[in-house]
Amino acid sequence: MVDLNLETLHAFIVRAKAATYVGDGLPAPSCRPASHDLQFTEGDFSYLDSYFGGADFIGEEVVYYQGSPVWAENYYGRLLMPQAIRAEEVGMIIKESLSQMYREGRFLGGFEHKTASGMYIDTSQGSVASFLGKEWIAVQDVKVYELVYHGGLIK
Repeated sequence: MVDLNLETLHAFIVRAKAATYVGDGLPAPSCRPASHDLQFTEGDFSYLDSYFGGADFIGEEVVYYQGSPVWAENYYGRLLMPQAIRAEEVGMIIKESLSQMYREGRFLGGFEHKTASGMYIDTSQGSVASFLGKEWIAVQDVKVYELVYHGGLIK
């Protein structure tokens, strides 16, 4: 593995996440049949978020440094109560909440954000080097959506 400065890597990940899904980045060509792909490149770094599904979805984000994979995150999210909230509304809550978190210069948990439609909550353990976490949305104190994620450095 290349010797990376973890602060530099962390800052790139925040910019990449803000520019792709949350920032309504343009789709990249699908790298696997039926995948939805988003890509961001800056200098020696590139980022690829590739996922499947819509209301219930699974995906992986990978950061490459000079063409070699150095970091990844896997995630699985799903609607728990589709009768209480639409997938589009969940997406809007996530984008609004994560935009706020990214403006703080971070992407890992310990974050709550109240929106007009519900409360977004994210918790995690670890750092950019190795982490696991969960995000969820509650409407009137009822959990209606959740996502679990984990990842870290690739050596």
